[in-house]
Amino acid sequence: MSDGGLNIKLAPMASLLKTCMLLLQLLAFSVFTSRDHCGCVAAVSVGCGNSVHNKLLDGGDDYSKPQVETDYKGAWVIDNLDVGVCAMHLQLMPNDQVIWYDATSLGPSARKLEPEGNCPINPYDNQPDCWAHALAYDWKTSQSRTVEVWGETWCSSGNLWPNGNMISTGGTYNGVKAVRMMPLDDPKPDFIEVRDALGDVRWYSSNLVLQDGSAIVVGGRNAFSYEIVPPSLEFKPNKIDLPFLNDTCTPSKGEGPDKYIENNLYPFLFLLTDGNVFIFANDRAVTLNPTSGQIIQQHPVCPGGSRNYPPSGSSAILPLKMSTDNTQALNVEVVICGGNSPDAFELVDAKRVKVQQFLPALKDCHRIHPMEKGAQWEDEQDMPSPRTMGYLLHLPTGDLIMLNGAQKGTSGWENAKDPNLTPLLYQPFKPIGQRFTEMNPTNISRMYHSSSALLPDTKVLVAGSNPHQFYTFNVEFPTELRVEKFSPHYLDPKLDKQRPIIDEQGTDKVLKYGKPFKIAASIQSQEFLELGEIKVTMLYPPFTTHGFSQNQRMIVPTLTEVVDNVITALAPPSGNFAPPGYYILFVNYLGVPGTGVWVHID
Repeated sequence: MSDGGLNIKLAPMASLLKTCMLLLQLLAFSVFTSRDHCGCVAAVSVGCGNSVHNKLLDGGDDYSKPQVETDYKGAWVIDNLDVGVCAMHLQLMPNDQVIWYDATSLGPSARKLEPEGNCPINPYDNQPDCWAHALAYDWKTSQSRTVEVWGETWCSSGNLWPNGNMISTGGTYNGVKAVRMMPLDDPKPDFIEVRDALGDVRWYSSNLVLQDGSAIVVGGRNAFSYEIVPPSLEFKPNKIDLPFLNDTCTPSKGEGPDKYIENNLYPFLFLLTDGNVFIFANDRAVTLNPTSGQIIQQHPVCPGGSRNYPPSGSSAILPLKMSTDNTQALNVEVVICGGNSPDAFELVDAKRVKVQQFLPALKDCHRIHPMEKGAQWEDEQDMPSPRTMGYLLHLPTGDLIMLNGAQKGTSGWENAKDPNLTPLLYQPFKPIGQRFTEMNPTNISRMYHSSSALLPDTKVLVAGSNPHQFYTFNVEFPTELRVEKFSPHYLDPKLDKQRPIIDEQGTDKVLKYGKPFKIAASIQSQEFLELGEIKVTMLYPPFTTHGFSQNQRMIVPTLTEVVDNVITALAPPSGNFAPPGYYILFVNYLGVPGTGVWVHID
């Protein structure tokens, strides 16, 4: 710790007294500075004898001092000029490889499979296919290698297993019931596929990792059901009907393969801290007990329009801040932004109309506490600009960022225009009117079939965009093969001296539910870290596609003490709060995050 500019190791009793004083300061600061999203003060008491610190009921500020301010609006760099394969689907893996893949039945990509002459039979047409449709991208070196994927992965879903293996489910044609696995521990793996493994056709479905590491797979075109898929390639399929999906499906108009409208594909799924699942489709939601199939609660219609594919709004569960006794999350809240009118798709889709109408996307946002009895949607601050097909990603600070997408139209081939090039910093616990901040824009359109991911170095990787059936260039919105990285506001070089550095050798990498764990960290200014100045966050890396970050989850664990720059934190109590698997752990100092490290919890 620091005392009068000198670094002094305090005796245990003195350290305890100082910790208590800091906690009292934190409580006082929180009461005067923190407000919930209605503008109301919300705080709970602290107990010095247990070395616990203040937590706010709204999940707001964790600091006993004002956060470090910066006017920096971020920066974009091109990470790779031509990677050759469009990122329709993307998953960051714990070995720091970013796996992305495209469809396999929509013609050639712009990169040949490696090694030269590798031309496996494509089951779509039973012809040799020498083109790559999947990549493993090393985000540290910007190098990539091609990956073999067999079967049709077009508009599929995915997640990680607790052991870090990646799973991909569904698609279309011969892949509509397939399960594919990408092993973590193989240095140069390809997908291993099991066909006809699922209980229903899963095209445009969503996945959610549950408390035991299995995944619920929900919906898909003409699939008004869900099923639970264990972390294994060997299981017996079990489809469970879910009439809610039929009820929220906008009826088809006409006949033929292009009759679909739906507005409820790629439903938003979030695991609640009681083990139930919040499912949002089209314009409304239910809470489902995934084991029994019982609907626990029906939620009211979210006003404004349709939010799922193809209007394609964005949604996230806000960071789950653990209580001082580590028994509950103080804020379980879902936010939804953007999308479009229920009729936006049928008015713009070229298969339906001769003259396309590109309706402006929605710019409104709404929030709900789904575990509250009689929960209602509450109006959130509007975004500065309308957006469809945007991604809402967690940042290490507990804030979120929205990027990619378009300002008019919907998902679908050539159904959107006016790309939204400006990322939005979303700070959900600031006062209304201060929650959205526009960052520096990119000059690359990222619309239909783009993806993104937060990286351990706190930058955001952005790849893909192909609003055409085939790879198409020399048009207004071409197939995009460049890869970008965005440095958010907190990567202002002026903040480097306050950026935490985690000592991996002194940090616990294997966490057990409910147990304390240690994080060794320091900042470049050489000041000693103290409670009230630091915040730890844990991110479950999402599978991103079609504007929704499946499985995305951020935990803010309880901190109990800091001694000689070693932080003691409590692991979440069960898989209801943090499903088993790999997380990226970050340390923040007064709002400035440092590079994260991979940890595993079970």
